[in-house]
Amino acid sequence: MPPSTAQPFPLWPLPLAIAVLFTAAAHLGLWLSIRDGYIEACAPVLEGCTSISRAGRHGLANHVFRLLVLPCALLVGMHWWLVARWLGRGWRDVAWLGGIAALALAVYATFLGTDGEAYRFLRRYGVVFFFGFGYIAQLRFLRGAGRSTDARRIVRAMTAVSALMLLLGVANVAASAMVDDAWLKDRVENALEWQLGWLLAAWYLLHAAWWRRVQAQLVFG
Repeated sequence: MPPSTAQPFPLWPLPLAIAVLFTAAAHLGLWLSIRDGYIEACAPVLEGCTSISRAGRHGLANHVFRLLVLPCALLVGMHWWLVARWLGRGWRDVAWLGGIAALALAVYATFLGTDGEAYRFLRRYGVVFFFGFGYIAQLRFLRGAGRSTDARRIVRAMTAVSALMLLLGVANVAASAMVDDAWLKDRVENALEWQLGWLLAAWYLLHAAWWRRVQAQLVFG
């Protein structure tokens, strides 16, 4: 028999790249906006001085943010498609959920920094759909990953991160409903947004560690 020409490709660099790109986009945008005087210097994850969107809305920060987030959106879509393939039959909805999240992220990044009510609507609901559908895809993945006997500690850590993301989402809703002071409400929501972004990046890092531990591969050829 002729030797096999199949080439295995490890999957763990994909969620790792998503975490790196997403984190780099937010923090480079923040640094550039502070440097160019668009926002005040602060630690937004604690002080809530600016949102992720505002940090990447103006000047060079906007171009860098979009340059990093748009390919990140493509990777998000590829990631969830591969997750559905990895989980096997009966998990096709994961690819659809992740695809909607990826498209929403691309729409959000495309229109960030543009003016107009329609564009503002697209940005706002782009963020909502990205986090919402992406979160449901995470829960579906964790349900499927829970069947695996490998790297259970990593899966438990991913579950804990997802639970914290849900708590932050509830806290955000509570802050909107219970805080009357507009300035304080904006600060709380901004800080929660940054914290949610950090947790999202941590989830993808853990997913990369899990796929590396179980030696997940895509075979070409």
